[in-house]
Amino acid sequence: MPITASAKKAWRQSKTRRVKNLVKKEVYKKLVSRYRKFVTGKNIEEAKKILPATYKALDKAAKANIISKNKANRLKSRLTKLAK
Repeated sequence: MPITASAKKAWRQSKTRRVKNLVKKEVYKKLVSRYRKFVTGKNIEEAKKILPATYKALDKAAKANIISKNKANRLKSRLTKLAK
């Protein structure tokens, strides 16, 4: 347990940030999995509809350092190749 006041505050901040980061991570993972289900189910039109939202979620996760910028770009590239 933290002892000093600054350590206590840092602990509170890290707990809050962790929750926000987990939410962003869940959002992009759900969108990616939905997109892959649409593509494997031959529902290309639905997949193309959620592709911009998936890109947005990946970019937000990369901006917040939840995932690296390169991972976001790699995922976007792979998802785009799936639909072709």
